[in-house]
Amino acid sequence: MTLSKQEMAALVARDIEPGSFVNLGIGLPTTVADFLGSDIGGGSGVVLHTENGMLNMGPAARPGEEDLDLTNAGKEPVTELPGAAYFHHADSFAMMRGGHLDVCVLGAFQVSAAGDLANWHTGAPDAIPAVGGAMDLAIGARQVFVMMGLFAKDGTPKLVPECTYPLTGVGCVDRVYTEHAVFEIDRGDPGAGVMVRETFGTTYDELAERLAVPLTSFAGKSSDR
Repeated sequence: MTLSKQEMAALVARDIEPGSFVNLGIGLPTTVADFLGSDIGGGSGVVLHTENGMLNMGPAARPGEEDLDLTNAGKEPVTELPGAAYFHHADSFAMMRGGHLDVCVLGAFQVSAAGDLANWHTGAPDAIPAVGGAMDLAIGARQVFVMMGLFAKDGTPKLVPECTYPLTGVGCVDRVYTEHAVFEIDRGDPGAGVMVRETFGTTYDELAERLAVPLTSFAGKSSDR
């Protein structure tokens, strides 16, 4: 079976190294915080950063325990962990731009085979742009993970040979988590193809048939697209 949104979040949480400083983007990526478990927090744990000025953020607040002064970038109530710190928005963006984050997890409209990211605008007339801090995170974090549905509502792939939507960042995405598969992108070799690390409810051959990007797999299989 394909993965649920919660299973995707758990998979991302599994792949974040202990001790990492991590930013979770608005939307689906924020759910990753709920699956970090004992890895979250100080010591050897994962430290969560929010662009609105907080370090050592905890999971989402449970109903009845919300503190509206404590929110993530999506304005959702969250918790704080021992040692949490607060700072000016400008300082938060300096952390993002200065290479101080190990991982950021972002949503996307499209990701290209070369790791280009489009996640702030589809180019549709009169659409409201929503760039937020995505550009800063895309170029500032050491690793960029994307969580997205593999196909749009009309069935077209969102993992594409080249992005047709306005770009957020060029050659910045390392890994893409979807309900059908996890993909690895070699930013140092755009011609290497996209590696399929794991599949869920589908096969490598089925993915190769539905996607126009060149694929490789851990099993050594490759497509010639």
